[in-house]
Amino acid sequence: MNEALPDVPEVRVVGLPQLTSGFDLVERLDLPMHLKVHGPLEPMGGEQLAKLAENINLKGRGGAGFPFHKKLRAVAESAIKRGVRPVVVVNGSEDEPACRKDTVMINRAPHLILDGALLCAEALGARTLVVGVTRESTQRSMEAALAERGLSNSRRSALRAWVQRNPVRMVTGAAASLIRSIDGGPAIPSGRKVSASQNGVGGAPTLLSNAETFAQLAIAARIGPERYGNTGLYDEPGTVMLTVSGAVARPMVIEVPTGVPLRYVLQLAGAPPVPQGVLTGGYHGKWIDAATVNEAVVSRNSLDAVGGSLGAGAILPISQETCPLGESLRVAQWLAEESAGQCGPCYLGLPAAARGLEDILNGGGPAALEALKQVAQNVKRRGACSHPDGSAMFLESTIKAFTDDLAAHVLGNGCGRPVEGVLPLFEGGRAPTGIPGGGESEENGPSRQKIFVDWTLCRGHGLCADILPEVFQLGADGFPTVAQAKVPRYAEAKALRAVRRCPALALRIEEDTRAQDSSRSNLPVLSQGRGRRALGRGN
Repeated sequence: MNEALPDVPEVRVVGLPQLTSGFDLVERLDLPMHLKVHGPLEPMGGEQLAKLAENINLKGRGGAGFPFHKKLRAVAESAIKRGVRPVVVVNGSEDEPACRKDTVMINRAPHLILDGALLCAEALGARTLVVGVTRESTQRSMEAALAERGLSNSRRSALRAWVQRNPVRMVTGAAASLIRSIDGGPAIPSGRKVSASQNGVGGAPTLLSNAETFAQLAIAARIGPERYGNTGLYDEPGTVMLTVSGAVARPMVIEVPTGVPLRYVLQLAGAPPVPQGVLTGGYHGKWIDAATVNEAVVSRNSLDAVGGSLGAGAILPISQETCPLGESLRVAQWLAEESAGQCGPCYLGLPAAARGLEDILNGGGPAALEALKQVAQNVKRRGACSHPDGSAMFLESTIKAFTDDLAAHVLGNGCGRPVEGVLPLFEGGRAPTGIPGGGESEENGPSRQKIFVDWTLCRGHGLCADILPEVFQLGADGFPTVAQAKVPRYAEAKALRAVRRCPALALRIEEDTRAQDSSRSNLPVLSQGRGRRALGRGN
């Protein structure tokens, strides 16, 4: 079984280092050593900084890949229009078990990240800088870096700066979660689709980007766009930080120029010569097969073209000796547990999808496969954040990439291979809530009620899905896709409203008298039409 990655694994570089300059000299570049390695940095005007980001085609390195210059200009325009000072937020919340690149940068080169963030703060006229982290090591390193620069959260400071520590959870890294926690709320998405550039921390326009993005900006500001463009591909210049783990001899974080063959990166980490598949982009990413690995180079466009994803920069090969669907099931179960528990597509859909994949492995046949596809389709674009979308993309990619193994499980007696557990996951159980501290509040505690659909009365009005989307989704036939489900504690009032307003009187609520420590309910999920088909087995 693969152990959890350390905060700071081995670091390698292909070619000349940029972000990792000085790593061969010291474990952590404090301010004097940082200046010795990288030199001083002159301030830049807002439009000058935006042009620099545009000229080097800088895109966010947290997964979404949004053009940084557009984000910078949007924040500036909003701040000027509203007459308020914007806020700059560095997102160092690296909460995926297979990702360590930002953690490495914050632990070893925090001042390079601060250089980029302070450039932006100066250009925008921001008076507030917040660095979001989730690990003790990153908190210590960044707080030390702020102190080395004389920055603090004092009201008398020209620039107030502090570190925001949140729980290690997948949803914590969402922009909306980080902003909400900075404002004093729980580190979970609010559910409101509001752009941080328009309405972020304290309602002010907020420039929020990934830690590596700010570090890349700092490098480009020092050496200029022409020199920066001499490294890597013409349309995606510079370097990329990758975390390589899975079935490798040496898990590592590696800085590589764009355009380096992916197979070369895998060789450096000691991956199998012919991997069964490679998960690209992390657990919200996509699988590619062994043949495709030979075609891919390290770049966003190249990986997209071969059906992969650069995403958060995680690269995870698996060997021919393990069951790929079993490996994916472990990840799918973890993704389901990472739900903040506040919207139906995530709280109910992801556990149902994981049970669907388990049902396929347990001999559920073609019906189980079709049910899984339907659930994955239903959760997309319906959550309060991108977690359901990324999880669905991972599941759909699994089905597409391993067709031979899928056929063996769906049509036969399975592939016959064990599950080696080579994809890293966090150790120890954690409550599936995104609230600070990882515990359960009264509102997010165990469900006390179950809601049932009486199919003899249901006429498919769909009002239940409008009132209680946390529980009910409508299938292609217009009928609810669950026959019974636990009601989240915070949604109990809405569940009662749904029962009272159902035109066909087809809903009822019962107190859940079973032990509260059973962590998952068995949700019967319907296929097309009204026939019932359970996706899972009782725990």
